[in-house]
Order: sequence, then C-alpha cells, then structure tokens
Amino acid sequence: MSSSPSHWAVAHIALGSNLGDRDATLRRAVELLRCRGDVRVRAVSRFFETQPVGPAGQGPYINAASEIETTLSPHALLATLMEIESHLGRDRSREQRWGSRTCDLDLLLVGQIVLDTPDLTLPHPRLHERKFVLEPLADIAPAAVHPVLGKTVAQLLDELG
Repeated sequence: MSSSPSHWAVAHIALGSNLGDRDATLRRAVELLRCRGDVRVRAVSRFFETQPVGPAGQGPYINAASEIETTLSPHALLATLMEIESHLGRDRSREQRWGSRTCDLDLLLVGQIVLDTPDLTLPHPRLHERKFVLEPLADIAPAAVHPVLGKTVAQLLDELG
C-alpha cells in the first residue's frame, strides 16, 4: 500500500471496552481517528453490549466497528490504533490475555490484503469466529468480503447463528 495521499485503502476496525465509561471511551477513540490527516472515518456501527470472552469476573463489553479509509500501511495503522489505546488508558504490559480493558482496537480487514507477520495477521485470525465482532461489522459493512474465506461479513455472521 502506498503512503501517498492519492491512494486511500478501506479498512475495518473493531472497537471494544468493558472498563470505565465504555461509550465515552469508544466515542473518543473514533474522534481520535477522525483527527488524523491519514484516516477518514466513513462509518461507525451502533454500539452493542456483549458478554465478555475470557477470564471470569469481567463486566460486559460495548463493541462497535468502524469503516475507515487510510493512506497508512497496515503496520502503521496498527501502530496508530495501539497509540490510541494507550492514550485512552490501555496498558498491555499489565493486562491479562482476553481480560478487561479500557479500550481495544483490532484491525480486522485492510481491503483484500492477506498478511501473516509476527505482529500483524490480516484478516484478523478470529474475525469469522466472533459474533461480538461480526455483528457490529455487519451493521456497517455486510458486503465486505473475508479475503481468505471468500465470504461476506453477513454470510459469516449468519453461519455463527
């Protein structure tokens, strides 16, 4: 992907929070994306309250999805998402895997790019298994196609039941 402003790629991001003011945190994450010159927020899903996956004792999540256009490479976009998480209080060094978090921003899809590196896998490796990700994504991008499975987000959600 080029970094020139003339090449804008469509990407999809999952947003989640189950600590603090969950709605406000996710709204702020979207606003921080909107403030960037190399990202255009095209759509944000409704907010869905979901039960946590992972360690017991967590509160419910608010999950959402966003469709953006960006001139950033997938790795640069991932770094941007991690900066926003950190700005909103996430400290990855102190959290339990799949535990509670103030802000979780997962890069789901970047166009039809398929990538498998130590720090980034596209499409997101568990995208097709997670209703809490597919539901918000289907709210804004039901026709987006999983580049490995060749199925739309709506089809993947339907398969989960």
